[in-house]
Amino acid sequence: MRKDARGVTRPFLLYAVLANSLFQRGVFVLFLLERGFSAGQVALLQTLLYLVSGLAEVPTGVIADRIGRRASIVIGQVLIAACLLGQLASTDYWWFVALFIGHGVGMACVSGSDTALLYDLLVRRGAEADYVRIRSRFTMLGTVTSGAAIVLGGQLQQMSWGFVYAGSAVCLLLSVVVLTARVPEIRGADAVDERDGAGAGHGDATAWRAMLRVATPALVTLVVVSGLLHATLTPYIIFTQQTLSDQGADTAWVGVVIATGFLVGGLTPLLSERAERRIGYRVVLPVSLLVLAAALGLSGLGLVWVTAAAFLALAGIPEVTAVLVDNAFNEAVPSRFRASLLSMITFVESVLIGIGYLVLGALMDGLGPGAGMAAYAAVPVLACLLWLPVLFRRARVTTEADPEPLPQTDATR
Repeated sequence: MRKDARGVTRPFLLYAVLANSLFQRGVFVLFLLERGFSAGQVALLQTLLYLVSGLAEVPTGVIADRIGRRASIVIGQVLIAACLLGQLASTDYWWFVALFIGHGVGMACVSGSDTALLYDLLVRRGAEADYVRIRSRFTMLGTVTSGAAIVLGGQLQQMSWGFVYAGSAVCLLLSVVVLTARVPEIRGADAVDERDGAGAGHGDATAWRAMLRVATPALVTLVVVSGLLHATLTPYIIFTQQTLSDQGADTAWVGVVIATGFLVGGLTPLLSERAERRIGYRVVLPVSLLVLAAALGLSGLGLVWVTAAAFLALAGIPEVTAVLVDNAFNEAVPSRFRASLLSMITFVESVLIGIGYLVLGALMDGLGPGAGMAAYAAVPVLACLLWLPVLFRRARVTTEADPEPLPQTDATR
């Protein structure tokens, strides 16, 4: 890693630890069920969360580029913390609807802004080549912290749900303190000025026009397929809690399995740089989709040890893909509108995740948790089929003038 990149890396890694110390993440479904909500109602809340987050992505991305990416992150994390505290105050479903709407807006403020801030701070130091390595460590620390927090959350829940949710809120507020004290602010105009006038002549362009300039068919396909990947992975991780419980696992054991899965998922991103160099996201992406399809199918067997083993063995692979695809997106969009364009991409992903929650929740209510999971395996299979033309044609994702290298031993480009 370049020496200039270390000043950016250290505070971001500390921020990753604090921002992912979410003790409720592994057991929040059980919290909602204990409040008297059905699996369908939980699915609706999660769908609302991601749909609101998706709808808020574009305006919050524009705000991040205009007023500052760090400021957008701060607003988002404070809002999420307030919503977590609010969930302790009521058992009324409509109150939870309002809180999940606020939580979704907070997520939109953070998503796109954090990676755009990190990438452009590296660009400022001429160290963007280290992004995959730093991003993988950022993801690793965040995921490992999530796993540890889930284990601790299961223990805190034995005392009180208040410790679980209040503890998460405090950690989010501490992450804001670290970010404001150690990470400099940067806006879209600042970023483009750092790159020797990159984007000159487009000063009056909007984020929408910038998106049209970079939206190659391959990039659009990548956005959709990445969205379907997340629309599979996120509901799968969350509803595995209910599947394990339905198959006979108690709450403490569910927390341990989910936490271990997060730990496994936290270590695998360290392989991202090697995967990018030797295989590339073009190949890793369909492999991840097929792995997810297999995990969902195995959950339908109704055997708790098979469900747990599939979750632990396969949950980490898509995390590598997420890092590589994120790097591809950052390389494909211009600095001036990076947060806005990444937010547009996240908008698509959020909408698909929200729909995924709704579909999986309906399948689990209608067919049972295991059979519903197995039926949902059709989604990653469909995404894999959509990606195959891009893979075999080696279609270009970026609009750069120079052709992408295509050595025989590297399918990345």
